[in-house]
Formats: sequence, structure tokens, C-alpha cells
Amino acid sequence: MDRRFHKKLISKIYTNYENKLPETIKKELKAIVEDSIDRHGPIIVFFRADDIGPPSKNYTQMMQLFIKYQVPICLAVVPVWMTTPRWEAMTGFTEQRPELFCWHMHGYRHKNYETEGKKQEFGPARSDKDLFKDLSGGWARLQSIMGNCLTPVFTPPWNRCTLRTMLELQKVGFKGISRSVGSKILPQEGFEDFPVHVDLHTRKEKDANVGWKNLMNEFKSYLPLGVCGIMLHHMRMNEAAFIFLEYLLKLLSGYEQIRIVTYKDLI
Repeated sequence: MDRRFHKKLISKIYTNYENKLPETIKKELKAIVEDSIDRHGPIIVFFRADDIGPPSKNYTQMMQLFIKYQVPICLAVVPVWMTTPRWEAMTGFTEQRPELFCWHMHGYRHKNYETEGKKQEFGPARSDKDLFKDLSGGWARLQSIMGNCLTPVFTPPWNRCTLRTMLELQKVGFKGISRSVGSKILPQEGFEDFPVHVDLHTRKEKDANVGWKNLMNEFKSYLPLGVCGIMLHHMRMNEAAFIFLEYLLKLLSGYEQIRIVTYKDLI
């Protein structure tokens, strides 16, 4: 998969500038961050990158940015997309700064099984037996390839799954789940919930200005609450998206009051 294939998936907010992030965006985001710190004090932030599997130019560029700014990141790996050669190709990053990377499981096939309604891989169409088979099989596959690098947290494709899925996850040995903020189905007691609040790349606004306004509102709404999860999709990024990501990493990592963590720090 390359950038040409994913061009149609790139958010409108990354098509209204090319080589330089507008100063107005920089100033607004910086003001939001500083106001959030003033209002709440110390803030916890985590980054989650979805759809990890085949190495690509975008994947490499994303990883290099997180290493450059020494910012940790949670990487959601699709089990059937990961192979031993692909993992070996990724170990250059893990060897440089292994403590920065929190590898965890992202579905099994990243396949939709629902015939109506919103997409779900682990939705009501699946039986308990099939849920357990995919969850346990996916975890076993990743362990056989990646060894002890895994963290027992699960990100469901499309950020949704059933309560039955969470019960089966606990049977397999998972400790928590990460979905979109506001997910209506709450996990059972003792099972951690790590919602993402800010969506950098799977935005659907048809107007760039509306998209920027909504993105800033997400930062403005959730940073002051003290915990903020930020979701990335590297294959939906163009150069403009990387420019914004670099500014965001540089900005957030420059404040002592902001602690950037991974699920390993939270479970």
C-alpha cells in the first residue's frame, strides 16, 4: 500500500497547506495546551497508532518522528497482517528506543462481520466461540512473532465491540481496551478502559476549515480533563499531516506538566 492508494482517505484538513503549517494553527493549539495546563495542572497524554502491519514509507516516517522527540507511542498491531519478516524489519526501531513503543493487539483480521449497521469485527454477529477463537488465536500469533514485546491491551477495529467481546478478552488474559471516547458499552469492573479523544486522521469533514475547528475543539474539550488519548492512522497521512504531527510532538514534549505515557504505564 502506498500514499497514492490512500490519497482519497486523507482528511481535508491536510489538503489546504503543503510545506508549512499555518501560524494561526500553531498559535491556537499552543494557546489550548497552555490554557489546559493552567486549568488542570499536570496532564497525561498517550498516542495510539492503528493498523500496524506491513512496513511502509509512512510507517517509517511516523516512527522516526516519535524517536526524534523521544515521545512514546502505543502501536495497535493486526495479527494476520504481522509476519516474522515484517517484525524483523521493524526491530530497528525497537532496538533504538524499546521503551518508547507499546505494542498491542488490534482486532484479528480487521474484517467487518456485520451485515447491517456500523462496521464491527467483534460485534453482535459473532458467537462467543468465534470471539474467543480470534482473540486467543490473535494473541498467540503475535506472541509467537513478537515475544515479550506485547502489552495485554486490545483495540477493536473501528473502535467498537460488544460486552461479550470484553468478557472473552478477560478470559484470554487481556487487562484493558482502547476505543473512542463516549463508547456506550462500558467494560466490566477490573478491566481498564483507555479511550482516545482526539482523531488526527480519520476525519470526515468535507470542508478543511470546519475540520480544523472540530479538531481544535477536541483538544480544547479533553486536554483540560487531565487525560487525553490521541489517535493516528499513518497510512492516511500526507506530508502536511506529518508536518502537523511533528509540531504536535514538539509542542507537547516541551512542557514538564505534560506526561506522555503508554498503556504499559497505565495498567
